[in-house]
Amino acid sequence: MEHSTYCSTEITELARAMLKVQAGLQPALKDRENTFSHSRYATLNSVMDACREALISNGIWLAQYPVPVEAGHMGLVTKLTHAESGQWQSSLMVMPLPKADPQGYGSALTYGKCYGLSALLGIVTEEDDDGIAAGTDSAGQTKRKRQTRQQETPIAIGNKPTTEAKPQNQSEEHILLATMPKLDGIIYSLTTTQDGKTCIVASGNTANKKHILSQAGFKYSEQGKIWWRYAEVA
Repeated sequence: MEHSTYCSTEITELARAMLKVQAGLQPALKDRENTFSHSRYATLNSVMDACREALISNGIWLAQYPVPVEAGHMGLVTKLTHAESGQWQSSLMVMPLPKADPQGYGSALTYGKCYGLSALLGIVTEEDDDGIAAGTDSAGQTKRKRQTRQQETPIAIGNKPTTEAKPQNQSEEHILLATMPKLDGIIYSLTTTQDGKTCIVASGNTANKKHILSQAGFKYSEQGKIWWRYAEVA
Protein backbone atom coordinates (compact mmCIF):
# COMPACT_ATOMS: atom_id res chain seq x y z
CA MET A 1 0.00 0.00 0.00
CA GLU A 2 0.98 3.62 -0.42
CA HIS A 3 2.84 5.37 2.40
CA SER A 4 0.03 7.93 2.70
CA THR A 5 -2.38 5.12 3.65
CA TYR A 6 -0.87 4.95 7.13
CA CYS A 7 0.26 8.48 7.93
CA SER A 8 -0.16 12.15 7.01
CA THR A 9 2.18 13.80 4.50
CA GLU A 10 4.20 15.36 7.32
CA ILE A 11 4.73 13.76 10.72
CA THR A 12 7.53 15.89 12.19
CA GLU A 13 5.41 17.41 14.96
CA LEU A 14 3.75 14.10 15.69
CA ALA A 15 7.11 12.34 15.89
CA ARG A 16 8.44 14.99 18.28
CA ALA A 17 5.44 14.52 20.56
CA MET A 18 5.65 10.72 20.33
CA LEU A 19 9.26 10.78 21.52
CA LYS A 20 7.97 12.38 24.72
CA VAL A 21 5.13 9.87 24.91
CA GLN A 22 7.49 6.91 24.69
CA ALA A 23 9.76 8.46 27.32
CA GLY A 24 6.75 8.66 29.65
CA LEU A 25 5.24 5.22 29.08
CA GLN A 26 4.53 3.21 32.22
CA PRO A 27 4.98 -0.58 32.37
CA ALA A 28 1.95 -2.63 31.40
CA LEU A 29 1.38 -4.92 34.37
CA LYS A 30 0.26 -8.48 33.81
CA ASP A 31 -2.95 -7.97 35.77
CA ARG A 32 -4.91 -11.11 34.95
CA GLU A 33 -4.32 -14.84 35.00
CA ASN A 34 -5.42 -17.26 32.31
CA THR A 35 -6.86 -20.07 34.44
CA PHE A 36 -6.48 -22.60 31.62
CA SER A 37 -2.76 -22.06 30.96
CA HIS A 38 -1.84 -20.73 34.44
CA SER A 39 -0.03 -17.74 32.94
CA ARG A 40 -0.51 -14.02 33.51
CA TYR A 41 -1.13 -11.46 30.79
CA ALA A 42 -1.79 -7.74 30.44
CA THR A 43 -5.40 -6.75 29.76
CA LEU A 44 -6.54 -3.79 27.66
CA ASN A 45 -7.09 -1.87 30.91
CA SER A 46 -3.46 -2.42 31.87
CA VAL A 47 -2.14 -1.33 28.45
CA MET A 48 -4.32 1.80 28.55
CA ASP A 49 -3.16 2.52 32.09
CA ALA A 50 0.42 2.33 30.82
CA CYS A 51 0.00 4.98 28.12
CA ARG A 52 -3.09 7.14 28.74
CA GLU A 53 -1.39 9.86 30.78
CA ALA A 54 1.59 10.11 28.41
CA LEU A 55 -0.67 10.43 25.37
CA ILE A 56 -2.99 13.05 26.87
CA SER A 57 -0.22 15.17 28.40
CA ASN A 58 1.51 15.37 25.01
CA GLY A 59 -1.62 16.19 23.03
CA ILE A 60 -2.05 12.86 21.22
CA TRP A 61 -5.58 11.71 20.40
CA LEU A 62 -6.00 7.93 20.28
CA ALA A 63 -8.77 6.37 18.20
CA GLN A 64 -9.43 2.68 17.57
CA TYR A 65 -12.29 1.54 15.37
CA PRO A 66 -13.31 -1.52 13.31
CA VAL A 67 -13.35 -1.46 9.51
CA PRO A 68 -14.81 -3.97 7.02
CA VAL A 69 -12.46 -6.68 5.72
CA GLU A 70 -12.88 -10.16 4.29
CA ALA A 71 -15.52 -12.50 5.71
CA GLY A 72 -14.60 -14.27 8.94
CA HIS A 73 -12.11 -11.59 9.91
CA MET A 74 -12.12 -8.32 11.85
CA GLY A 75 -10.22 -5.23 10.76
CA LEU A 76 -9.15 -2.74 13.43
CA VAL A 77 -7.57 0.66 12.82
CA THR A 78 -5.44 2.22 15.56
CA LYS A 79 -4.81 5.91 14.87
CA LEU A 80 -2.71 8.52 16.69
CA THR A 81 -3.39 12.19 15.89
CA HIS A 82 -1.35 15.17 17.07
CA ALA A 83 -4.05 17.60 18.23
CA GLU A 84 -2.04 20.77 17.57
CA SER A 85 -0.77 20.02 14.06
CA GLY A 86 -3.34 17.49 12.87
CA GLN A 87 -0.56 15.11 11.79
CA TRP A 88 -1.43 11.45 12.22
CA GLN A 89 -0.22 7.88 11.93
CA SER A 90 -2.25 4.67 11.91
CA SER A 91 -2.04 0.92 11.57
CA LEU A 92 -4.49 -1.74 10.39
CA MET A 93 -4.78 -5.09 12.13
CA VAL A 94 -6.68 -7.91 10.45
CA MET A 95 -7.38 -10.95 12.59
CA PRO A 96 -9.62 -14.03 12.20
CA LEU A 97 -12.76 -14.16 14.31
CA PRO A 98 -12.75 -17.00 16.87
CA LYS A 99 -16.53 -17.31 16.43
CA ALA A 100 -18.91 -15.70 13.94
CA ASP A 101 -21.17 -14.20 16.60
CA PRO A 102 -21.26 -11.03 18.75
CA GLN A 103 -19.27 -12.69 21.53
CA GLY A 104 -16.51 -13.73 19.15
CA TYR A 105 -16.44 -10.29 17.55
CA GLY A 106 -16.27 -8.58 20.96
CA SER A 107 -13.42 -10.82 22.09
CA ALA A 108 -11.44 -10.17 18.90
CA LEU A 109 -12.06 -6.43 19.22
CA THR A 110 -10.73 -6.34 22.79
CA TYR A 111 -7.58 -8.27 21.98
CA GLY A 112 -7.09 -6.34 18.76
CA LYS A 113 -7.20 -3.04 20.65
CA CYS A 114 -4.69 -4.29 23.20
CA TYR A 115 -2.11 -5.60 20.76
CA GLY A 116 -2.67 -3.00 18.04
CA LEU A 117 -2.02 -0.21 20.53
CA SER A 118 0.97 -2.01 22.05
CA ALA A 119 2.54 -2.44 18.62
CA LEU A 120 2.00 1.16 17.51
CA LEU A 121 3.31 2.71 20.73
CA GLY A 122 6.13 0.24 21.33
CA ILE A 123 4.75 -1.24 24.55
CA VAL A 124 6.53 -4.56 25.01
CA THR A 125 4.45 -7.76 24.97
CA GLU A 126 5.65 -11.32 25.34
CA GLU A 127 5.13 -13.64 22.39
CA ASP A 128 3.87 -16.69 24.29
CA ASP A 129 1.36 -14.74 26.33
CA ASP A 130 -0.09 -13.11 23.20
CA GLY A 131 -1.25 -16.42 21.79
CA ILE A 132 -2.46 -17.79 25.12
CA ALA A 133 -4.39 -14.69 26.13
CA ALA A 134 -6.16 -14.45 22.77
CA GLY A 135 -7.12 -18.13 22.93
CA THR A 136 -5.60 -18.88 19.55
CA ASP A 137 -3.49 -21.88 20.61
CA SER A 138 -4.93 -25.37 20.66
CA ALA A 139 -5.24 -27.31 23.93
CA GLY A 140 -1.97 -29.07 23.25
CA GLN A 141 -0.11 -25.94 22.26
CA THR A 142 -1.06 -24.05 25.41
CA LYS A 143 1.05 -26.49 27.40
CA ARG A 144 4.14 -25.26 25.57
CA LYS A 145 6.12 -22.86 27.78
CA ARG A 146 9.47 -21.19 27.38
CA GLN A 147 12.17 -22.31 29.79
CA THR A 148 12.45 -18.75 31.08
CA ARG A 149 8.77 -18.49 31.99
CA GLN A 150 8.22 -18.16 35.71
CA GLN A 151 6.63 -21.10 37.52
CA GLU A 152 3.93 -20.47 40.08
CA THR A 153 4.11 -22.03 43.50
CA PRO A 154 2.11 -21.50 46.71
CA ILE A 155 3.96 -19.90 49.62
CA ALA A 156 2.75 -18.44 52.89
CA ILE A 157 2.49 -14.79 53.84
CA GLY A 158 2.06 -14.84 57.59
CA ASN A 159 -0.65 -17.46 58.11
CA LYS A 160 -2.31 -16.95 54.74
CA PRO A 161 -1.41 -18.88 51.57
CA THR A 162 -1.11 -17.11 48.26
CA THR A 163 0.23 -17.84 44.80
CA GLU A 164 3.53 -16.27 43.85
CA ALA A 165 5.72 -16.03 40.76
CA LYS A 166 8.79 -18.11 41.59
CA PRO A 167 12.09 -16.26 41.05
CA GLN A 168 15.42 -17.92 40.38
CA ASN A 169 16.37 -17.73 44.07
CA GLN A 170 13.55 -18.94 46.32
CA SER A 171 15.16 -17.52 49.50
CA GLU A 172 15.24 -14.06 47.92
CA GLU A 173 11.50 -14.35 47.34
CA HIS A 174 10.79 -15.06 51.00
CA ILE A 175 13.11 -12.28 52.16
CA LEU A 176 11.53 -9.79 49.76
CA LEU A 177 7.95 -10.50 50.74
CA ALA A 178 8.85 -10.67 54.44
CA THR A 179 9.90 -7.00 54.29
CA MET A 180 6.37 -5.90 53.40
CA PRO A 181 4.20 -4.34 56.16
CA LYS A 182 2.31 -7.02 58.12
CA LEU A 183 -1.32 -5.96 57.63
CA ASP A 184 -4.44 -7.95 58.50
CA GLY A 185 -6.35 -8.96 55.38
CA ILE A 186 -3.50 -8.06 52.99
CA ILE A 187 -1.77 -10.68 50.83
CA TYR A 188 1.39 -9.89 48.85
CA SER A 189 2.35 -11.59 45.61
CA LEU A 190 4.99 -11.23 42.92
CA THR A 191 4.30 -10.53 39.26
CA THR A 192 6.26 -9.19 36.31
CA THR A 193 5.72 -6.27 33.97
CA GLN A 194 5.82 -6.83 30.24
CA ASP A 195 9.35 -5.40 30.15
CA GLY A 196 10.51 -8.09 32.60
CA LYS A 197 10.62 -6.11 35.85
CA THR A 198 9.48 -7.75 39.08
CA CYS A 199 6.62 -6.08 40.96
CA ILE A 200 4.91 -6.72 44.28
CA VAL A 201 1.11 -6.64 44.31
CA ALA A 202 -0.91 -6.08 47.49
CA SER A 203 -4.40 -7.56 47.40
CA GLY A 204 -7.22 -8.18 49.85
CA ASN A 205 -8.78 -5.64 52.21
CA THR A 206 -6.81 -2.58 51.06
CA ALA A 207 -9.60 -0.02 51.51
CA ASN A 208 -8.59 1.03 55.03
CA LYS A 209 -4.85 0.65 54.53
CA LYS A 210 -4.21 3.03 51.64
CA HIS A 211 -2.05 5.38 53.71
CA ILE A 212 0.21 2.59 54.98
CA LEU A 213 0.58 1.06 51.52
CA SER A 214 1.46 4.47 50.06
CA GLN A 215 4.12 4.97 52.73
CA ALA A 216 5.54 1.56 51.81
CA GLY A 217 5.98 2.70 48.20
CA PHE A 218 2.86 1.15 46.66
CA LYS A 219 0.95 2.91 43.89
CA TYR A 220 -2.69 2.36 42.97
CA SER A 221 -3.60 1.44 39.41
CA GLU A 222 -7.04 2.89 38.74
CA GLN A 223 -7.57 0.74 35.65
CA GLY A 224 -6.18 -2.49 37.09
CA LYS A 225 -7.73 -1.81 40.54
CA ILE A 226 -4.56 -3.03 42.25
CA TRP A 227 -1.85 -1.68 44.57
CA TRP A 228 1.66 -2.36 43.24
CA ARG A 229 5.31 -1.35 43.53
CA TYR A 230 8.60 -2.31 41.92
CA ALA A 231 10.45 -5.02 43.82
CA GLU A 232 13.86 -3.39 43.40
CA VAL A 233 12.92 -0.46 45.62
CA ALA A 234 12.25 -2.81 48.55
